[in-house]
Amino acid sequence: MPEPRPGWTLVRVRAFGLNRSEMYTRQGHSPDVRFPRVLGIECVGEVAAGGVLAPGTRVAAVMGEMGRAFDGGYAEYALLPDDLLIPVATELDWEVFGALPETYLTAQGSLDALRPDGGTLLVRGGTSSVGMAALSLARGLGLRTIATTRNPAKAEALTAAGADHVVVDEGGIADGVRAIVPDGPDHVLELVGAATLVDSLGLVRKGGTVCMTGILSGEWTLKEFGPMQAMSTGTRLTVFLSDDVQGAAGAAALQRLVDGVADGTFRPNIDRVFALDEIADAHRYMEADKATGKLVVRL
Repeated sequence: MPEPRPGWTLVRVRAFGLNRSEMYTRQGHSPDVRFPRVLGIECVGEVAAGGVLAPGTRVAAVMGEMGRAFDGGYAEYALLPDDLLIPVATELDWEVFGALPETYLTAQGSLDALRPDGGTLLVRGGTSSVGMAALSLARGLGLRTIATTRNPAKAEALTAAGADHVVVDEGGIADGVRAIVPDGPDHVLELVGAATLVDSLGLVRKGGTVCMTGILSGEWTLKEFGPMQAMSTGTRLTVFLSDDVQGAAGAAALQRLVDGVADGTFRPNIDRVFALDEIADAHRYMEADKATGKLVVRL
């Protein structure tokens, strides 16, 4: 049992979502992680002791070096920095609440970075939990959406999540996307990562925007990048960084998103719920790309 200390709150963890960044840390790809370390970049639960929030307050915590610089959410109790906690008023089931913080805050932050004012959004890596959340949010914004997947069997789930069109990636998506939008999509949410970023920059319409948010491919960097060759005049490249949604910065957005799930506006997109002692099986399931949507552990 972690001991509360000044500036930190003991949280009884009720649920947490799984994320590929935890898989990459487990595989040894995350820099500056000191071991032993409890993984987990997010969790939801109740204040147990310490801190400035009353015991029993429902809270979420997301990112902020959880599971890297200090122990994260893969635990029955987590000791977390006070300024990372987001109090949330909700009666959602814990597994539903647990599916939302990282996924929906990342999707919302990415859309904010894209600044869509209508048009078509291409979500590259649509069957990821962030991709499906982005589709749900985009529908609420009135955007026309195209989602990609490498698995044709997942097309129906993408349509249910809000995709107007699904393009199966069989080694390339240009022909499929151009058949829908000949001039290219207005906005591209790049969740696959550096492996497809240059291709996405070539697909977006002239003057459109690409936001790189995910690294589903596991490739973090571009070995060679010629902007004059990869981008057309006026095309913009941006990124989403989690710093903008941590703690108080993400509180209003998360409450709105949680309320939206509660009233049916948004979908939680849960693929499967595991128990804590099934965490190794959950990671194998994630690593094998079996999920369509969010994996959650419920305690």
